[in-house]
Formats: sequence, C-alpha cells, structure tokens
Amino acid sequence: MSSPRNSTSSTSATTEGYASRPGGAQAELLAEVNKHESERNLGLVWAELRNYQQGIMPAGPGARELTEFFARIDGKLAADDPGTPKVQAADRDVLNLMTKRAATLHLGTSNYCWFTDPSRALCLKLAGTPAADKPLIGMCDSARCPQATHHPRHRPVWAEHAENTKTFLGQLGPTRKTERKRLETEYGRAVRVLERIDEAAVAGEPR
Repeated sequence: MSSPRNSTSSTSATTEGYASRPGGAQAELLAEVNKHESERNLGLVWAELRNYQQGIMPAGPGARELTEFFARIDGKLAADDPGTPKVQAADRDVLNLMTKRAATLHLGTSNYCWFTDPSRALCLKLAGTPAADKPLIGMCDSARCPQATHHPRHRPVWAEHAENTKTFLGQLGPTRKTERKRLETEYGRAVRVLERIDEAAVAGEPR
C-alpha cells in the first residue's frame, strides 16, 4: 500500500499530466472535444440547409437571417455545371461559409443560438455582460432574441412546456392572480412558438 506521501506524489504527477500546457493531456482532450463539437455543429448546419432545400424553414426571431444565409449558399451550389473549376472553387467557398456559420452555433434545449454578434444577444444584455464571447444559454429567451431559431426538432420541448403550463394554470386557485398572469403569458408564448414552427415547416417561408 502506498504511503500518504507517495499517494500525494502520484496525485501530483497525474494532475501535472493533465495540466493545460502545450502537449499536456488536458489540452489534447479539449482539442478533441472542440473538434467533435465543430464536426457536430457543421453536420447540424448541413442538415438545416437540406431542410431549407426541401421547404422546411426555421422559425423564431433569427429565422429570416438564417434563411437568407441558406439562400446564398443554395445559389452558390447551383451556380454552374458540376465539374468545372468555378464550381470546385464555389464548393470550397461554400464549405468555408458553412464552417464559419457552424462556429457560431450553440445548442439550447429548445432552440439554436447563432452567436454571430454579441451586441445583439439578448442574454448578454439581460446579464449586463455585452462583451462576453459566449452566449448564456441558461438565460436564453429564444422567443425574443434576434439570433435564436426554432426548428421541428425543438417542437416536442415546446409542446411539453405548453402542456405543463396549461396543467399548472388549471391547478391555480382564484387568489393566485399574479401567478396566473405569469403562466398565461408563458403558455401563450409557447403556443405561438409551436404555431410558428408548424407554419414554417410547411409554408416554405421564414416566420
């Protein structure tokens, strides 16, 4: 059995091995995590582009901006006949643009956050941290933030929220006026988000 001193030395050596320094295990792990996140985000952006091409549009305050981005990408992809040098150059340009867009994507439970401009992020304004370099997903009000979008994959979360809020409203007594007003606002917002998601999924236009 190791002595306390040997145990401490082993722990120190292990900790030093994971230190965030060039070549350290922690730096390598973080690089690997960032790589997987980047690949995941890029895959999600491509999936939403395919949805756009099929007429399934995003909803939410940031929908129009995202749809305009997809329209530019779609135009580049369809610009020329396949196999020409111009198309190959366009493909590289498209990949670069998609990669840059993917780098701005942050995943919320009920929305996508496209953190392209910190000065427009509602969460940072509410927190009083306009210079932050990442959004505060836990403070996201995606129904009002101009950089948030809702997609069909987010519908179940909003549907559950609407149903739970409706249930709570039914359980409130007549004297809980303040709470009732708050829940009615929450319920109305959830219903509107659901309506916009459904409309955008079939209308072929951003909502």
